[in-house]
Amino acid sequence: MFAVENGLQGDPRLQTISDAIRVIPHFPKTGIMFQDITTLLLDPVAFKHVVDIFVDRYKHMNISLVAGVEARGFIFGPPIALAIGAKFVPLRKPGKLPGRVISEEYELEYGNDRLEMSMEAVKTHERALVIDDLVATGGTLSASINLLDIRLWKIDKTYTIIEFLLKAPNYTYFRASRGRSCGMCMRCWFA
Repeated sequence: MFAVENGLQGDPRLQTISDAIRVIPHFPKTGIMFQDITTLLLDPVAFKHVVDIFVDRYKHMNISLVAGVEARGFIFGPPIALAIGAKFVPLRKPGKLPGRVISEEYELEYGNDRLEMSMEAVKTHERALVIDDLVATGGTLSASINLLDIRLWKIDKTYTIIEFLLKAPNYTYFRASRGRSCGMCMRCWFA
């Protein structure tokens, strides 16, 4: 059903992408099934398929910025941003950005962390697409949404490579602040 909703049913690129991602049990700690995209990055065809699917979806939607969550969002975000004519905004770990920043704390499945964004990176009324590799607890995406929400009127979508491309969204992962859903599928977020 998820592939149908996103116009991807029967798309052979999804199998290529899925085959290129390895699962590492008990990493970084016991009980976690780590979805390793390193192997996807080693496969230029699968990597290109990921970027192409996002570009096909967003090239005509007037997205003005793509925000990438450190660090894997930095891999996929810039090529998507360039291809759709948007700027790239890095959402960084604490202390990595010069100048004035705003920050948002969040919980990981194995601890706590914080994301920061440059105050000058985003202007009001921009349309944003947030990219990361996967959702674990949803804390990172929720923090990303909160950071952008401070500066924007409209956040169009938040997507993770694993959930958007390879499996149906699991709404038990998290609910973003202010009662909004995680936005991993086309049914969510603002029209």
